[in-house]
Amino acid sequence: MWLFGAHGGLATTLVVGTRAIARGLAEARGLATETAAAAGIPWQPLADIVFGGHDIRRGDYASSAAEIHARTGTLAPELVRKLRSDLTAASKNIALGVMPNAGPTITGLAGKQRPRAGTLRQQIAQVQRDIRAFARRHRLDRVVCVNLTSTEPPLKPHAAHRSLAAFERALDDNRQQLVRPSAIYAYAAATAGLPFVHFTPSNSALLPAIRQAFAASGTPWMGCDGKTGETLVKTALAPMFKIRDLRVLSWQGYNILGDRDGRVLADRDNKRAKVATKDGVLPSILGYPLHTHVGIDYVPSLHDLKTAWDFVHFEGFLGTKMSLQFTWQGCDAILAAPLVLDLVRFADLAKRRGEAGPMPHLACYFKQPFEVDEHDLHRQWLMLTAYLERVRGERAR
Repeated sequence: MWLFGAHGGLATTLVVGTRAIARGLAEARGLATETAAAAGIPWQPLADIVFGGHDIRRGDYASSAAEIHARTGTLAPELVRKLRSDLTAASKNIALGVMPNAGPTITGLAGKQRPRAGTLRQQIAQVQRDIRAFARRHRLDRVVCVNLTSTEPPLKPHAAHRSLAAFERALDDNRQQLVRPSAIYAYAAATAGLPFVHFTPSNSALLPAIRQAFAASGTPWMGCDGKTGETLVKTALAPMFKIRDLRVLSWQGYNILGDRDGRVLADRDNKRAKVATKDGVLPSILGYPLHTHVGIDYVPSLHDLKTAWDFVHFEGFLGTKMSLQFTWQGCDAILAAPLVLDLVRFADLAKRRGEAGPMPHLACYFKQPFEVDEHDLHRQWLMLTAYLERVRGERAR
């Protein structure tokens, strides 16, 4: 598995958690691929997954895990101690990433660390060399790429994004203002034929031109923005109002979070990308326009323990107005890590089965699933189980 954003809290939690499960030190909690619904599918064993990646910051997994524990209480020191050799090995597989046109907030996360220099073409070639070297060193048959980088400022649409030929001319001309780091990582994966999971809301990763690159290489991909918390609850609850014909008048949400994610989303430009994926699901599910808004504020002391409060104002029988309120409190990385593991296993399965293009059956994992208009979590789950049944049926034949 190759992680873009490999030293972040989510990536660290993912590496620690996977190795803990593989060594029998933790249960495989939160993984749909470990439930009865996914039985009979030839999933990649967790013990055989090898981690590598790119990041713009230097570090190591043991130190990152210790920092996370000090701030949130997760990733217990005793567990990390038992996994020290595993984490040391994984840390050796992390290469310095790229940062073209990343915006001032993300650039600031790198501190004094200088990112990979060179033209866009040179940066892409280096990313691919790093991944090939990783695969050779560990004798890997397949590599799945996952984008876990910080949310980037939205990339303004340009004619160069509409076709693969136009985008590649822009790369040749080194037009850095037309890309973000996620675009470079995604294009590198696409042209190398590597399955790609886009777990962030950054719009640069799956531009039309890059999707064409994935199509040209016959590679599976999916995104965007992992559905881990407040939006997960929304997409489960909103169908209830529709089924009971209770008209939702307003759905107001407010999120507070810390850590590097919160710091990045405190930037107005970066926040726009995140809010866009959180705000759009309700009208799609309910079938009518309504007042909906999501606020996001940075609260440094919370670190990765985010809190969301939602107020739902709705109308029932005889026009009577009522309300529902809920509070969602969770550790973002703990919620997200098993989703990433599931997605990597699905992407790897798709590659082995010769599937290409977007994987719409994975819609239940994303706030803004590509090429899927259905946002009802229950119906999305049926799409996933139908895919699993099809795979089982084909294997039986």
